[in-house]
Amino acid sequence: MGNHTLLVLVSTLADKDLALLDELPHETSLAVGTSVEAFERLADEADVILAWSLSGKVLREVFAMSPRVKWVHSRSAGLDTVLFPELIASPVPLTNGKGVFSQSLGEFALGAILYFAKDFRRMVRNQEAGRWEPFDIEEISRQTVGIVGYGDIGRACASRAKAMGMQVLAVKRHASEADPVATELFRPEDRAKMIARCDYIVAAAPLTPETRGLIGEPEFAAMKPGAVVINVGRGPVIDEAAMVRALTERRIKGAALDVFDHEPLPEGHPFYRLDNVLLSPHCADHTSDWTEQAMRFFLAQFERYRKGEPLENVVNKQLGY
Repeated sequence: MGNHTLLVLVSTLADKDLALLDELPHETSLAVGTSVEAFERLADEADVILAWSLSGKVLREVFAMSPRVKWVHSRSAGLDTVLFPELIASPVPLTNGKGVFSQSLGEFALGAILYFAKDFRRMVRNQEAGRWEPFDIEEISRQTVGIVGYGDIGRACASRAKAMGMQVLAVKRHASEADPVATELFRPEDRAKMIARCDYIVAAAPLTPETRGLIGEPEFAAMKPGAVVINVGRGPVIDEAAMVRALTERRIKGAALDVFDHEPLPEGHPFYRLDNVLLSPHCADHTSDWTEQAMRFFLAQFERYRKGEPLENVVNKQLGY
């Protein structure tokens, strides 16, 4: 199995989950740091890079100074801040945290559907005002949800919606494949046709050049007046300006958002004051042990790597997911 050298890129050395790295084989050489300088001594012999909580420019520089690297792993599922031309062009495999966060995001999507179907905001508002005001609600088993981006997160959302009796439609690159959950699959270019039939639209796509602005003005124009948009993928997958207009003008019912174009969401942003928006500060997958789960997934991956076994979650770097 041999000795291995691992570089771990972090935003803070105080991260409690770094203690789990003690479970690595004792012969593993390790450098943990927040800057390029922290890796200068071991970079030349490193064969593994873990982008734990730091990527972007630092990852690119560390990769460039690590000529022997054979594998890069990203803690996150989204890769828009991880991929860069040199990594894409190289034969080095990239893996990610796909699957670690999907179940919690699926629960958030279902919660958002119920939030709008039962109008929980109105219930809370009436309770706070001491007002007894019965009103009609919706039964989601009579409604349709459309998933834009039918990967691991999208399927987690879909399976929960189907369990509640909802009809599930989905946009998928290879729409000819049969699916046990989705009633019907659509090609990306046919997404407006799907969206027009949906009461809820869940954006769960990764951010790539092809998915940026995937849901824009034409898609909002196709939506039902009672439609709700839910984004658990990446902010720029939805044209934010078009969404603000649709929400402000009440052309759609609402939106539940966990991701945004700019994070933290800037002070004074319209989303803060719109009463038809449910806003989550990018923490829909932050269970009490989400980072521990991510680290334990990496440790299991490292064991596969040491034994020469196939790695899980190998990314198609050309496609970006």
